[in-house]
Amino acid sequence: MAIEHHVYFWLKEEYKGEAERAAFEAGLEKLFEIPQVVEGLWGTPAPVMDRPVIDKSWDYALSMTFDTIAEQDIYQEDADHHVFIESFKDTWERVLVMDVQPH
Repeated sequence: MAIEHHVYFWLKEEYKGEAERAAFEAGLEKLFEIPQVVEGLWGTPAPVMDRPVIDKSWDYALSMTFDTIAEQDIYQEDADHHVFIESFKDTWERVLVMDVQPH
């Protein structure tokens, strides 16, 4: 059964410059090269109208699809995934992960 992996990133203020964002975006793109990723995308908050249920406080979101939970587990241990974490973990104020099992 497929699994959706969603990650939200809040960047520290000192890492919100153009060069820092470009480096982070390149790092996100590289994650899609990991073989277990079926498809995915990354983005920034959409300029939708403000409503009480909308949270636009985050800076980047990453969404990935895996065929199985086992494939997602392999991705978590992939060397390139760890390179991304080690390269950017100091830039994050907060990270929130939500994994969804579609029904």
